[in-house]
Amino acid sequence: MVIMLEILSKLPIKSIFCCKVVCKLWYKLLTSDPLFLNMFHKRSPFSCLLLSDIDAPITLIELKPDFDCYSCPVNKPIVLNPKFHLPPLNNLGVGFVKQTLRLIGTCNGLIGLLSKNHSIYVSNPLLGEYFKVKLPEREKRVSQIIYGFCFSEVSGQYKVLKLLNRKFQDHDPKVSELEVYTLGVDEKWRNVGKAPYPLWGSLSKVNVNGALHWLDDEDTEKGARICSFNITTEEVKPVSAPPGLKTLSLLLMLAELRNCLCLSDYSDEQHVDIWWMREYGVAESWTKDRILMDSIPRDICDTKYIPTIIWKDGEILMRSHRGTQLVSYNPKEKKFRKVHVYGCGIDATKYVPSFYSLNPSFYSLKTVMGDDFQVSSVYSMTEIKKG
Repeated sequence: MVIMLEILSKLPIKSIFCCKVVCKLWYKLLTSDPLFLNMFHKRSPFSCLLLSDIDAPITLIELKPDFDCYSCPVNKPIVLNPKFHLPPLNNLGVGFVKQTLRLIGTCNGLIGLLSKNHSIYVSNPLLGEYFKVKLPEREKRVSQIIYGFCFSEVSGQYKVLKLLNRKFQDHDPKVSELEVYTLGVDEKWRNVGKAPYPLWGSLSKVNVNGALHWLDDEDTEKGARICSFNITTEEVKPVSAPPGLKTLSLLLMLAELRNCLCLSDYSDEQHVDIWWMREYGVAESWTKDRILMDSIPRDICDTKYIPTIIWKDGEILMRSHRGTQLVSYNPKEKKFRKVHVYGCGIDATKYVPSFYSLNPSFYSLKTVMGDDFQVSSVYSMTEIKKG
C-alpha cells in the first residue's frame, strides 16, 4: 500500500484525477489518506501556475520538469479547466455572463478569491471545495479596500488581510488601516493597526519569512518602500529596500524566489535587475543580478519580463509584465527560451497544488459546498483538458 501511494503521489494532477474514479477505495486514499497527502505535498517534480484576469476564470497550468515548447505533445503543459474547480456561479449570486472571481492569494494549495457580491471564498480548486467569508458592509468614508490571503506556519492559521483607505475632510488619507480575519477562529474582523505607508494598488502574493509583503505606490518620487505583515504576530512594519534604488514603484515587482524576498526592476528595456535579500531583514544583504534582454527570441515581442518562479535546473520562469506570455531564462547559459502555455490572463501566480481537504477533520473551518456535493460530484467539478 505504501509503495502504491508513493507511486500515485508522483503522478501529474491529471493522472491523479483519473485514478480517483477507479473505485471508492482509491478515491478515499487520494482525498483523505494522510500518508498520500503528505507524500504529494512534499513532492516537487512539477511547477504550477495560476493564470488569472480581473473578470476572467482562473486557469491552472501544470508544467512538467522536462517541458519543452518544441517537443512532442505528450510533454506539453497540462491545463485544468477552471470553471469546474471554483465555487459555482449559481451560488455566488452573480450573473451567468462573466466569472467574477478575482485571485487575492494562494497558500498550501488553497486560493483566496474575491467576488463582486462582496464575499471572500477560500477554495481548494483540485477538490472543488470552498469556504465562504462574509464581508461587513462597506463604510461610506472608505475610498478603497484591498484584500490579501495568507497562512502562518507557526500557528497553522489561514488569515484574510484587509487594508482600508479612508477619506478625511476630502483629503487623501496618510495611512491605510488594517483588519484581519482568522478563518475558523474569528467571528468578526479585527483592527490590527495602520500600515506605515498607504497603499493604492494591490497587495502582492509574496510570503517570505512568515510575512506578507507589498510595495507602497503612493509617493513614487521616493522610490521603493516595502511593507510587511507578520502573519503570526500581526505586526506591520517597513522593510528596507535596496540601498540607492531610485526606481519608481510602478516599475518594480516583488517576488519570492528560493525563499528569498526579491525585487524586480524592469524600468530599462535592455535588462531586468533582480535584487535578492539574501538575509531577511538585513538591508546590507541585498544583491543584484542583471539579466540582459538581448538574447531573447525574436518571436517574443514583449521585452519586459518579471521573474515568477525558479523551476527546473535553476532556470527562472518569467512572465510578461503585460500578460502571461512566459519565457525561461537559464542563468548559466544566459539564454532565453519560449514557454508556450494554453490560457490567458494578465497575471501568473506560483501555485503549490495540494489535495488537503477543507473538511473540518483537516482544518478548523466550516466547509461550504454545493447542496448536491457528493463523492460523484467531485469528479464533475474537476473536468480536465490537456492542451
